[in-house]
Amino acid sequence: MGKLEKQISEDLRISIKSKDALRTSTLRMITAAVQNLLIEKKTDGLDDGDVLKIITKQVKQHQDSIENFKKGNRPDLVEKEEKELTILQSYMPEQLSEKELETIVKKVIADTGAASKSDFGNVMKVVMQETKGKADGKATSAIVQKLLP
Repeated sequence: MGKLEKQISEDLRISIKSKDALRTSTLRMITAAVQNLLIEKKTDGLDDGDVLKIITKQVKQHQDSIENFKKGNRPDLVEKEEKELTILQSYMPEQLSEKELETIVKKVIADTGAASKSDFGNVMKVVMQETKGKADGKATSAIVQKLLP
């Protein structure tokens, strides 16, 4: 059991005792996804990288839901999703600034010898491996497209 998984488990225990229904349901959602991955991988423990991937996926799902609920004029659901998103993001590593991300992209472009837009996929793959949850894919994609000739 990784450090992040232990932290989530402990936070879940605390939120149940304090009767924080929203936090409890959000942490149970993460715990259920972790259990599903454990079963899928047929293992008894995940590292922090696996748990981070689960949380990243759920963050993306919540962002999409918020967008859709705004379009559907459902402020009640938008508010609930935003609160859950805040809880999920508290377990994510601190996000890189645009300037820091741009520096990483420039370095990867130089290291890989990327010379045109056709190298976009290779650059994105390396950048996403280097940033591991510290940068949003959409923001990274925009910077890579801007910097590739």
